[in-house]
Amino acid sequence: MKNKYVVVTALIVALGGFLMGFDASVISGVVKFIEPEFNLNKIELGWAVSSLTLTSTLAMLVSGPLSDRVGRRTVLKYAAVLYAVSAIGSALAPDFITLVIARMVGGLGVGASLIIAPMYIAEIAPPDMRGRMVSFNQLNIVIGISVAFFSNYLILQLGKSDASWAQSLKFNEWNWRWMLGLETLPAVLYFIGLLFVPRSPRWLIMKSRWDEALEVMKKATGEANATEELKNIKATIEAESVKEAMPFKDLFKKSMTLVLTIGVVIGIIQQITGINSVFFYAPMIFEQSGIGTDASFSQAILVGLVNLVFTLLAIAFIDRLGRKPLLIIGLTGIAVSMFILSYSFSDATYTLTTESIQSLPVEVNREALASLAGQTFDSDLAFKAGISQALGDAATVYESNLITAAITMNPILVLIGILGFVASFAISIGPVMWVLFSELFPNKVRGLAISFVGLINSGVSFLVQLVFPWELANLGSATTFLIYGVFGAIGLVFVLLVVPETKGKSLEELEKQLVKN
Repeated sequence: MKNKYVVVTALIVALGGFLMGFDASVISGVVKFIEPEFNLNKIELGWAVSSLTLTSTLAMLVSGPLSDRVGRRTVLKYAAVLYAVSAIGSALAPDFITLVIARMVGGLGVGASLIIAPMYIAEIAPPDMRGRMVSFNQLNIVIGISVAFFSNYLILQLGKSDASWAQSLKFNEWNWRWMLGLETLPAVLYFIGLLFVPRSPRWLIMKSRWDEALEVMKKATGEANATEELKNIKATIEAESVKEAMPFKDLFKKSMTLVLTIGVVIGIIQQITGINSVFFYAPMIFEQSGIGTDASFSQAILVGLVNLVFTLLAIAFIDRLGRKPLLIIGLTGIAVSMFILSYSFSDATYTLTTESIQSLPVEVNREALASLAGQTFDSDLAFKAGISQALGDAATVYESNLITAAITMNPILVLIGILGFVASFAISIGPVMWVLFSELFPNKVRGLAISFVGLINSGVSFLVQLVFPWELANLGSATTFLIYGVFGAIGLVFVLLVVPETKGKSLEELEKQLVKN
């Protein structure tokens, strides 16, 4: 059955998304432990998280053109190897520098798979299935994120277990190392799975390997449709072959203005609204609401589950409702949710009482905190400044305990805001962006163009991750989430005014419509 062939192939290729989601989000459980172990400041902590995204940004710049040369499948195999090397290196890292280097190696795999997996799927799927099939990559990303949150929580609990096997594996002593090392297994499975998928038919056509391309397309769309589609793609490529190869500067020609503007703006909005601050720092954010470490890790699992459920809804509706309606719904929810978070933290107060000070861990210097007893702080910034002045470096180590002891706010409202934001992202700009990227650009420059807009998307992601701990420490939670909400509102206006609908059209039809020669 042709649909089964396409679905199975897309699912295998989209496992790169699982590895990307796991690799990116597993760090959310690691930051709490590496900050005191390696004595990191806030920017160094941000660097430990964002270093992966830095090299993924660089990988995006070259992975598209590289895949045009050696093939989509070959680049994905390289990515699988890089994921495995990164997982092992991160788990064994003896110091901060080694950890960062290992994370950067993984970033190369992230950049390659993030760009090439949806490109491959778009090139093998028929138009009426393309949206759902490309969304498999986003689905696997969110499954990876969910598994990372769950495995982090599980390892945290195993570290407290009295079971002899858990103690012998040192889950307590090596908790963050186990969190990072688990990725080795799915990386190996991904490499094996790629041995069973065909080369991209459009890549084969670009290399004039017509017979091989036809055989793949017959399996994907049926013999009659494959012959007709092959003829159309061949005609497009032959028409382009009389022109000179498009250099990078030609991406900025007038004919490309509309599609490039849409790609760049959507790429920026997807990240600048703060999604990776939530995914990469979820336990840290929940700890800011005073619920404690265990609860913050368990609520992070809810983030992963909501992300998964609403990504499934996006896959179900993306070819029914279309890309633009989902973007409008999602960006509205993103803005509203961030404004809810901003209000929640702005309304919080912090008061350490004599009783709450006595409830702190015995390692905390209670005498140093005595001068703060009874004082009420109206912002997290003022409270953190007060405990830092009283305790010095120990304030960072026990920040979660101190916030839990002092804060007065509604943590349920924070949970609603976070989950609402994740749901809105997952049903809209999360999967829709990559579908649009695979559809907007003409066949001849698709690899180069997707690499370019993916580079910008990843660059913004790097900056957001890098500065988030600094923002919380210097701007406060309320202002940080307010900024994200404003960017969500700006993105909504852009989608309403500029973004076209692309559902149900072949890549060649979209090229004629959007690229004005």
